[in-house]
Amino acid sequence: MKSVVLGAQWGDEGKGKIVDYLAESADIVIRYSGGANAGHTIVTGDTTYKLHLVPSGIIYPDKIVILGTAMVVDPEALFTELQVISDQGISWQGRIFISDRAHLVLPEYKHEDTSEESSRHKPLGTTGRGIGSTYAHKAKRDGIRLADIFDTERYALLTEGQKTFLEAYREKLRPMLLDLVSFMADHKDSTILFEGAQGTLLDIDLGTYPYVSSGISAAAGACVGGGVGPRDLDRIYGVFKAYSTRVGNGPFPSEFHKERDGDLEEVIRETGREYGVTTGRPRRCGYLDLPALKYACQANSIDTLVLTHLDVYDAFDTIQVCTAYRRGEKVFDNFPASIETLERAEPVLEAFSGWKTSLAGIRNYDDLPEAAKQYIRYIEEYTGTSIGIISVGYRREDTITR
Repeated sequence: MKSVVLGAQWGDEGKGKIVDYLAESADIVIRYSGGANAGHTIVTGDTTYKLHLVPSGIIYPDKIVILGTAMVVDPEALFTELQVISDQGISWQGRIFISDRAHLVLPEYKHEDTSEESSRHKPLGTTGRGIGSTYAHKAKRDGIRLADIFDTERYALLTEGQKTFLEAYREKLRPMLLDLVSFMADHKDSTILFEGAQGTLLDIDLGTYPYVSSGISAAAGACVGGGVGPRDLDRIYGVFKAYSTRVGNGPFPSEFHKERDGDLEEVIRETGREYGVTTGRPRRCGYLDLPALKYACQANSIDTLVLTHLDVYDAFDTIQVCTAYRRGEKVFDNFPASIETLERAEPVLEAFSGWKTSLAGIRNYDDLPEAAKQYIRYIEEYTGTSIGIISVGYRREDTITR
């Protein structure tokens, strides 16, 4: 069984927890895209793990985890992260591997990132971690892959500064490298979980370009980044929150506005702890955007939706969702490519009764309040996709499987 877990919004949907939850029955977890700009939080017992490069399955002591081909790897950030989780009691040696075709993030790429961002007429809101610059060098075919630092001719082409930086990590990286395609062929009968980063609406091709990440966040990226062909994927999970959030600049048609929605953004942000794991930046918050969610389901062939943060709405009398967009006299329910259209669109809202009770401790779908079930059913009907997993808290056990 080979399953993909991806973000069905603008990232920060709770993928880390869901990968951790599903990883219990997996043999191998592969992160297939992105870099240290990602932030996945896992809470087990009294311990919180914050991961950026390392796949979420690492928390289980018997799982193999792999940084895939389409990732961009900052070795300094990687070994800092490994030290942190080691200090938290996670033994990772011999369980973490990296595709030798993955590209390296070098220090000067971070400077390029911040310099380019500061010179943009309309900044994108990049994290400044060199991710975009590394993907740009990759596309220009002058990037550095993990395999290249052990290739005498390729390594000789690097500057002295680059060599000095990499010398501290070369031998540490050597035992972690593998030929991912061959590895996957040898493990074709294993249960494998592919972990995405960011979300569909930040995908370089499917997202709100140019306000997107530089990697492939969509399900299709699991094939290239995970060393398999498209026929090998069995199930695709799309993770989304009961509301919407976005970090950085770019269109967000269902975003809360104080003049219309009062203090709703502050309430959601504080209740849902909506601050970036990687940057600490407050996330922009808004109504659940159903046209965007349906678009993500269609673009990724999502089999099963995973609803997170449902408990954030526990105290609400009324819950509203965006069911379409209005621009002038026109109302439409598709998710357009035009940034201008998205920026000027107003959400068309539909209201639902709140359940006014805590969902904490609920482990069975049948035990959910009827109002919560109505909300779930409406989302399923709108998107044409079933919701198979529901998260009602941050801990691993705060999860309902239907």
